[in-house]
Amino acid sequence: MFRSPHGEITVPNQSLTEFVLDSGRGQTRQAALVDGVTGRAVTYGELREQVRRTAAGLAAIGIRKGDVIGLCTPNSPEFAIALHAAARLGATVTPANPANTAHELAYQLRDAGAKLLIASAALVDKARAAIAASRHSIEVIATNDTAPGLRSLASIARDVDLPPVTINPATDVVALPYSSGTTGLPKGVMLTHRNLVANLLQLEAVERSGLHAFVGVLPFFHIYGLVVILNFGLRMGTTIITLPRFEPESFLKVLQDWRVEIAHIVPPIAVALAKHPTVKNYDLRHLEAMFSGAAPLGPAVTEAVQQRLNVVVKQGYGMTEASPVTHYSDTHSSVRPGTVGRLVPSTDCRIVDVESGRDAQVGELGEVWIRGPQVMRGYLNNAEATARTVDPEGWLHTGDIGTVDADGYLTILDRLKELIKVKGYQVAPAELEALLLKHPQIADAAVIPVLDDECGEVPKALVVARGHLTADEVIAFVHAQVAHYKRIHRVAFVDAIPKSASGKILRRVLVAQERGAHAGA
Repeated sequence: MFRSPHGEITVPNQSLTEFVLDSGRGQTRQAALVDGVTGRAVTYGELREQVRRTAAGLAAIGIRKGDVIGLCTPNSPEFAIALHAAARLGATVTPANPANTAHELAYQLRDAGAKLLIASAALVDKARAAIAASRHSIEVIATNDTAPGLRSLASIARDVDLPPVTINPATDVVALPYSSGTTGLPKGVMLTHRNLVANLLQLEAVERSGLHAFVGVLPFFHIYGLVVILNFGLRMGTTIITLPRFEPESFLKVLQDWRVEIAHIVPPIAVALAKHPTVKNYDLRHLEAMFSGAAPLGPAVTEAVQQRLNVVVKQGYGMTEASPVTHYSDTHSSVRPGTVGRLVPSTDCRIVDVESGRDAQVGELGEVWIRGPQVMRGYLNNAEATARTVDPEGWLHTGDIGTVDADGYLTILDRLKELIKVKGYQVAPAELEALLLKHPQIADAAVIPVLDDECGEVPKALVVARGHLTADEVIAFVHAQVAHYKRIHRVAFVDAIPKSASGKILRRVLVAQERGAHAGA
């Protein structure tokens, strides 16, 4: 067993909002959130007041402890207001990707049992279509006042006392992000107040204090953006400049104008920073480090970014089921290239040999297992998937293959799990396979990851066709029904899909064949 070099933390018995907003670290008149497009700022004093008034408004329309609220909006100050207003009432927020189709959003709302959906005005039509498809009666509230016929967060706000609510941080779920876990369709990950508070404390122990600005370009619906940028930034009293999407010039302008010292990125942003010609037009001398997560960052890109920007590039590791951070390239030791750092406080790790089930030794390969206070309560309404992922001793089986060196630095080398990571987003092959099989001319199909310079990985479909069918027809069929990051990029036609005796697709065989063919080419 490997233990954190940072010792233990003591997790306070506080709700998420108490811990993040009531710490007093953000001064009343200091900007907490700034809309990077419009320049509109919300101070810490205004944020606390708007959270209180919005929580009172939600209570007035019937939101109670334990209710689930969908939140579907690009990054904006309103995301934080809605999240913490719901949390203040003991409600659960299930954040949804704004790029999801109405069908995908409907699945999440239905599975989560959402009672209310808060969406940006631009997504109202999609929200209504999703609600119709979900066959549930769900009210939509807009994040601003530009959606005709809908109430907004500001319009429901009330200056009245909040109803008394008793929150048990250890068991009450505050966030319900959806993850495919190690395999299968997306599942609701039940993260308690204690899970998130613990992870924020763990981050405090390994990241330096005094950071005055974060660039909030990574989506807040994703656990990385939700915890490592939004809530950690607010907890530390930092100003967070929100951007709805990554565009090189707006991103670089925020880095320059706000003199950001540490920028949170994902590998596709690193690629852009390494290659985009406009980088040279900005003064980034104050930038000290880039922190990359959500997917592995290759050594060539790492080196290119470090040399071009004269910064340190750090990596971390985690997963939605761990709130998310388990390993971090901390500020108390030198960054070790190629690794994702060392364990955060109060976290243990085992590297388990896949074949024998024994604990691997230093330098040996095995599946990464994690145990700590940040590990999820479980998957919503899915005891079987929970039992497969978290064992009776509390070990989270990540499905990732890695090795730990003598100093405790983890290197991730491969994945047992079948997820495809497209720009850090999770794509479940089973979901795309089920969709492909709806095509009348597809007899069978499998989906595997293939390497891509821009996205890291992209889905490739292996198709057994029934009659005449082209690759373009397969791509177009999927294109119209899924979010952009789930789209099929490549298609190969095969005679049969290899399967086990139980009928499970032998995906590892297909991946090995793909890599062999690529190496041979």
